[in-house]
Amino acid sequence: MKYSNSILSVAFLFAGLTGCKRQEQHAPLGAVLPETVKSHLAVLANDSLQGRRPFTVGETKTVDYLSTQFKKMGIAPGNGDSYVQKVPMVEITSTPSATMEISDGKQTTSLKAVEDFVAFTRREQDTLQLKNSPLVFGGYGVVAPEYKWNDYKNLDVKGKTVIVLVNDPGFKSNEKGFFRGDTMTYYGRWTYKFEEAARQGAAGVIIVHQTEPASYDWSVIKNSNTGAKLYLQEKDKHMSRCKIEGWMTEQAATKLLNQAGIKGDIRAYARKKDFKAVPLNRNVSVSLTNKLKYATSQNVIAKIKGTERPDEYVIYTAHWDHFGIGPKINGDSIYNGAVDNASGVAAMLGVAQAFQNAKEKPERSIIFLAVTGEEQGLLGSEYYGSNPVYPLNKTVANLNMDALGFYGKTKDVSIKGLGQNEVEDYVVKELEQNQMTAVGDQRPGAGSYYRSDHFNFAKVGVPAIDIVNGVESIEKGADYGKAQKKDYNEKHYHQPSDEYSEKMNVDGFVQIANILFNVGFKISNETTFPQWKKGSEFKGVREQSMKK
Repeated sequence: MKYSNSILSVAFLFAGLTGCKRQEQHAPLGAVLPETVKSHLAVLANDSLQGRRPFTVGETKTVDYLSTQFKKMGIAPGNGDSYVQKVPMVEITSTPSATMEISDGKQTTSLKAVEDFVAFTRREQDTLQLKNSPLVFGGYGVVAPEYKWNDYKNLDVKGKTVIVLVNDPGFKSNEKGFFRGDTMTYYGRWTYKFEEAARQGAAGVIIVHQTEPASYDWSVIKNSNTGAKLYLQEKDKHMSRCKIEGWMTEQAATKLLNQAGIKGDIRAYARKKDFKAVPLNRNVSVSLTNKLKYATSQNVIAKIKGTERPDEYVIYTAHWDHFGIGPKINGDSIYNGAVDNASGVAAMLGVAQAFQNAKEKPERSIIFLAVTGEEQGLLGSEYYGSNPVYPLNKTVANLNMDALGFYGKTKDVSIKGLGQNEVEDYVVKELEQNQMTAVGDQRPGAGSYYRSDHFNFAKVGVPAIDIVNGVESIEKGADYGKAQKKDYNEKHYHQPSDEYSEKMNVDGFVQIANILFNVGFKISNETTFPQWKKGSEFKGVREQSMKK
């Protein structure tokens, strides 16, 4: 096994030269120490931080703690002379009209709010409405040049409302090389659907919910899209977005499309190579009233200056926020988020300490970015992507840590979005050198690559990666790991029970931290830039960025 030059201690060298299976399994991967990670975790997931929700005392304490820790390590502020990047947000509480009216001029169908549809907006207006907006079925709502696919071809949707399907045409197509098959591309993500409809000039956009291609049922749509939502503030007050964004149930959409002559499998219908958008010969009317609240949150940034190429950057990210204080469950109302994502932040602090302690300093600059608002829609990383402190075309790679494995070390590591870019090749090589296995997403159709902060770096062209522990526990086997993961997802994810205890096993956190430390260290000492792989939807963005 091979290790970075910075960690050639006697113990690590011994581990590297020893070939027996027991030592291969338990050899340290790098310089990040369990005690370091655990000490940070104990603070970040403590009740005193009140669940780390933005705009609360918990945010103030978290940001102060992170800034203080970087300063104690001797790591410089990353935003000029400040450790903070301010992130202005707006909270919009949208209340839709009780019904959405769909009329063909003779008959009117009424859909019930929450039961049949949800509607909301990013526009910072007290009231707004769609009134007799013509409805168009836009298939998957995708414009993907690299796949030679354009659902909006020769279609003018200005003033109209477009109905689109969730996920992308490749899902369950059983056609090799068609998009990425059952692995969701960004074109399948609901955020993309809203963005593309706005670019096309649509007045409204409604996504048809289907449980399997969405990877969650209608209850998730209801819970996520009713009540207050946070967005980044924009100079145009989001007037470039569609007036109304929303979802409707599959049952309501099927009935509507059937009335317009679209019958049978609507996904297969929209997947045809010669698909053309279909006017539904019906108009939609729905209104919203909004309550607006403005506030500012904070990203935390620290920097280790490179020795040879200080104007090139490797950025580590982890989101510091969670849900704060919420409804009591079993008498506990503090949503501590120990795994999600005190684990990632504690691991990143461990990586920062390892870089700072390394005898061989990185040639490229290393940036540590703890972002806000991930739980509210990846807002802190989105803000950084739009307002980068360091040039994006000089940012070599992004390495993200989110909700790491809490059940010890594993023999396998999951690379989200496997096949996207060359950063993952560094991870694979690191795993191979340590007798470990790389696996892809466990649910590729769920689009996990687009669900954490690395995505907002990918979106602006920076090769980005997010890895987590797999399920094959070194000590207790794969069945144990699967059971632990299932139990967490069903009983503790986004619940007050995601909390810290002294007995918590942080070895999995440290394992991921050390893999990414070694990968980042290697990239920092190279002169080349990792690239996006052929077929990635982010390849073109990067190529344009590098021309600037």
